[in-house]
Amino acid sequence: MSNTLESETLAYHEDGRPGKLEIRATKPLNTQHDLSLAYTPGVAIPCKLIEKNPDDAYRYTNRGNLVAVITNGTAILGLGDIGALAGKPVMEGKAVLFRKFAGVDVFDIEVDAHDVDTLVDTVARIAPTFGGINLEDVKAPECFEVERRLKELLDIPVFHDDQHGTAIISAAALINACKLADKKLEDLKVVCSGAGAAGIACIDMFVTMGVDRSKVIFADSAGVIYKGRKERMNAAKEAVAVDTPHRTLADAMVGSDLFLGVSGPDLVTQDMVRSMADRPIVFAMANPDPEISYPDAVAARSDVIMATGRSDYPNQINNVLCFPFIFRGALDVRATTISDGMKLACAKALADLAREPVPDSVREAYGGEPIHFGPTYLIPKPFDYRVLLYVAPAVAQAAVADGSARVEHFDLGVYRRSLDRYIGSARPVMHAIEDRARRAERARIAFAEGEEPRALRAAQSVRARGIGQPVLVGARDQIRFTAEREGVDITGMQVVDPRTDPRRNELAKAYFELRARKGVNPHDAAVMLMNPARYALMLERQGYVDCTVTGVNRSFPKGVRDAIQIIGMREGRHASGLHLMVTRDRTLFLADTSVNVEPNAEELAEIAIAAADACSAFEIEPRVAILSFSNFGSVSHRTSAIGAEAVKLVQELRPDLVIDGEMHADVALDRVLAEKTYPQSLIRGDANVLVFPDLASGNIGYKLLEHLTSAEAIGPILMGMNQPVVVGYQAVNVATLVNLISIAIAGPLKKTEEQLFATGT
Repeated sequence: MSNTLESETLAYHEDGRPGKLEIRATKPLNTQHDLSLAYTPGVAIPCKLIEKNPDDAYRYTNRGNLVAVITNGTAILGLGDIGALAGKPVMEGKAVLFRKFAGVDVFDIEVDAHDVDTLVDTVARIAPTFGGINLEDVKAPECFEVERRLKELLDIPVFHDDQHGTAIISAAALINACKLADKKLEDLKVVCSGAGAAGIACIDMFVTMGVDRSKVIFADSAGVIYKGRKERMNAAKEAVAVDTPHRTLADAMVGSDLFLGVSGPDLVTQDMVRSMADRPIVFAMANPDPEISYPDAVAARSDVIMATGRSDYPNQINNVLCFPFIFRGALDVRATTISDGMKLACAKALADLAREPVPDSVREAYGGEPIHFGPTYLIPKPFDYRVLLYVAPAVAQAAVADGSARVEHFDLGVYRRSLDRYIGSARPVMHAIEDRARRAERARIAFAEGEEPRALRAAQSVRARGIGQPVLVGARDQIRFTAEREGVDITGMQVVDPRTDPRRNELAKAYFELRARKGVNPHDAAVMLMNPARYALMLERQGYVDCTVTGVNRSFPKGVRDAIQIIGMREGRHASGLHLMVTRDRTLFLADTSVNVEPNAEELAEIAIAAADACSAFEIEPRVAILSFSNFGSVSHRTSAIGAEAVKLVQELRPDLVIDGEMHADVALDRVLAEKTYPQSLIRGDANVLVFPDLASGNIGYKLLEHLTSAEAIGPILMGMNQPVVVGYQAVNVATLVNLISIAIAGPLKKTEEQLFATGT
């Protein structure tokens, strides 16, 4: 281990609050009344209900989202039997992964017990606390007996991750490796180096999927495990021993299709890989050093499909792809066990996901390079948020199907959607908008920068989700080249090249008529319209598309300028910018964050109304606060006076809206402070639409909120336009683009003339 890694690791574990975990309350405890509910006397009520019906513990306690990660320290990573206490950093690490990837809470429990009876008895006695038990780093062969007995004793899932987690991930990789190698599971000749917990569990899993057990040979440090061998045998090895003339690992690997390594470093040579069958599959998973290194294996055979347990090479067989998500699904249907069907469902879901296009957020987490299904990408990456959405539903559905679940009613679609809360706060908020966009009769969406990789991936996502029909604007050859390089399927998408589009003369004439009094002549119009952004906007103006996406590779102000010049603003309206900010417990609408530098009272009122209408479109009742450094006239200043005047104007124009100000941000958001200090305010610390007095404060405010908290930002949303336009920015990611397109297509910022007239705006 390098000195740098050692110092960084120790600092990571020690600095600030030691360790990697803390416990936080999920309910308020601010008053005497709160105390009476949280503890005595109120707490006796759920206690009595649970006494009568133990399943009520899932309703009134955290049992349904709490897993015990338990070890006795006898097989910690590659360190061996280092004791329970020394294993605690690893168990805390597992707990962090449970929480990060699937929202599962964990108590890590280190048990000082080497014998099976004591460990089983200890776990069984504390089991009522938990919804599931994750056994970790318990050495073989004791681990088999511990898990078997606990599964018999308990009515909650018991899962030894060293066995089954490794088995599930390697099974997913094997499914896809066989697809690439054009091999059938039942035909595979398999050699497994390592007959401990992981090796035996992997082969058991493979056999469940269709591998012929008679074609599997195990080997350990003493050589091939054959029937009649006396040296270093135990019951587990006796069970996997076979009749074979082979005595060494090298002999066994000749002509084999799959090598599975869960043993130790440098046990496999390049010659041994060369001796394998055509298109060999090599899973060398010993950590930290595999049985053969990735570079050596691929140098030995150009047709090898290779995976390791390391993160610095492709195809990492990493248990983090399994345990958080299989427990998430099991907990959510109150499963009594983790069945073979649930494990198989997990493996198949992972294999399926690896064959799907990879989102930008995943690419960015791994250096930005293209990631496509193939020999270097057999299984999903650990930081792919979609693993939760694929695996947990598959596991939950399998548990319901095989009778392992306690829940009586299970709706797969509803459940899958409920998982979004563990991925990001904004996803549930966006669902209604995206559903509305899907109902918008397949809107035609022009991507002005059709040659840009993010635009292409956004177009792919828009089509895949059924949000609209992408129209790619740009040089046709370059669009096709970039799409092929990025692995984006544009088959069936309309491509519009301004240089060859038959409508270019029509659009140039229309553009000239639009800009003739702005110094543009017919020749200028034809030249200027070769700009794909202007061309896309003119397609929308002329009715050929329903929405334009621009600004992906240019500055936001230039994108807004073109949109205003070509699409124009609704009569009597100004363009303004809105950011949707979603925190753990609030959804806020912030305006103006991107357009108006110093709005006057009339403009500020208009911005407030537009932002409130956007809030309503998300089916959230708006409560608008005009922000300032002054509270209700406490400071006499021009800007605070503008805020107060804007409030009066909105109240006259839209008496249906709840609005007040000017006020401090804490008065707008802190209920206790607002009710105590400003009882006259219509906003009692419950504002959800925050209107900033100028662009500087708005832009600074949303960026501080985004970067210093866990808030997710969606924006800028361009308000006040005649027709839907999405103006991105140079650093915009694909997820944000898709969200902005959904909002634009759903129409939350548009109103019919009748609606505008009826509301007086």
